[in-house]
Formats: sequence, C-alpha cells, structure tokens
Amino acid sequence: MSLAIFSSSLKSSALKSVRVSSSITSRPASASIWSQRFYSTENKDNKDTAAGQEAAAAPAGEAKTEEEQKNTAHEEALAAKDKQLAEVKDRLLRTLADMENLRQRTAKEVANTKDYAIQKFAKDLLDTADILNMAIKNVPQDEIAETSSNNHLKSLHTGVAMTRDELLKTFKRYGVESFDPMNEKFDPNLHQANFQVPIPGKEPGTVFDVQKIGFMIKGRVLRPAQVGVVQSTD
Repeated sequence: MSLAIFSSSLKSSALKSVRVSSSITSRPASASIWSQRFYSTENKDNKDTAAGQEAAAAPAGEAKTEEEQKNTAHEEALAAKDKQLAEVKDRLLRTLADMENLRQRTAKEVANTKDYAIQKFAKDLLDTADILNMAIKNVPQDEIAETSSNNHLKSLHTGVAMTRDELLKTFKRYGVESFDPMNEKFDPNLHQANFQVPIPGKEPGTVFDVQKIGFMIKGRVLRPAQVGVVQSTD
C-alpha cells in the first residue's frame, strides 16, 4: 500500500513538472503574439495618425483654396460695385449739370419775357411818336418864335411837344429809349439808309438827315432809325 501511494505521488509530481515546463515553454509564444499584436496596433495607430494628418492637411489646403476663391470673388464684386458707383456718380453729375443749364435757360427766358413783354405794344406806339415828331418839325420856326403873334399855333406846338416828350418818358420807364443819329457815322446795325446824297464838305457815310428816330428796348434794336447818308463822290 505504501508503494502504491508513493507511485501515485511520483506520477503526480511528474505530471506537475510536465505541466510547468509546458507552461514555461508556451509563455514566449504568447509574449511574441502579444508583442506582434502591440506593434501591429501601434503601426496601425501611426498609420491612422498619418492618414488623419494627411486628411486634415488636404481639407486645410482645400479650405485655403476656397478662401482665396472667396476673396477673389469679393474683390471682383467690390470692383464691380466701384464701377457701378462711378457710373451712377457720373450720371448724377451730368443730370445736375443739365438741370442747372435748364434752370439758367428758364430764368433767362423768364427775364427776356418780362423785359420784352411790351415790345409789340411799344412798337405799335412808335407810329404815334413819329406823327408827333413830324408835327413838331413841320411848324415854321418863325411862327413859334417869341416875336410871333400867332399864340394859338405856339400853344398847339407846345402841347404837341409836351405830349411827345411825355410819351418818350413813358417809353423810357419801360426800357424803351429813342436815339437820334444826326451827324453820326452810319451803322447798318442801328440805322436804315433811305437815300444817299453827295454833300461837299461832309464826310461820306455820315448821317445828315433823320426822317424817323430809332428806338431800342433793353439794348436791343426795336426799330432802326431811318436816315439819309452822305454819299461818297469817288
């Protein structure tokens, strides 16, 4: 019985030794597998990190390109707006200039209308002034002299002269003025030559007779003076 127990104990010890040795022998393989797994995982992580960096770098480049495109588009939009603003400013200045010219022309037309409103009316009264002048000129001077006894004619002459003078004053108040070019140089802009006569001792082209005096309104000829001019003898 003791031998059987010892034999059993010996077998048990042998089995334990085999198990321990197997376990020791199998440990390097497990460590190697673990190391391979660790390095594999590390390499994978490194690759993933590099790939992530590359992926991050790629969108950054794309984002930079998109940012540049946005900046370019923004600059082009600003340039277009500046051009449009310049065109609008130019049109505005032209419009203001046209409005100012229109205002000045309108003001000038209003002033001319006001100044020359009585032109037709005054021109119609010129015949009356001419008749009064003719009546005064055709009275013999000796008949209206102080020594003359023809008081009625003198009174009539005085009344006609006063009427003529008052009419000319009324004309002048409204900008219509008369002018008598006697002995002046003939001016075709102011005078109308009805006839020419050579007169010795007088300079050719000089007015020597005034049939009708001239009239001007605001510096503009309303009616030229009707005159006789000295003719050249050449």
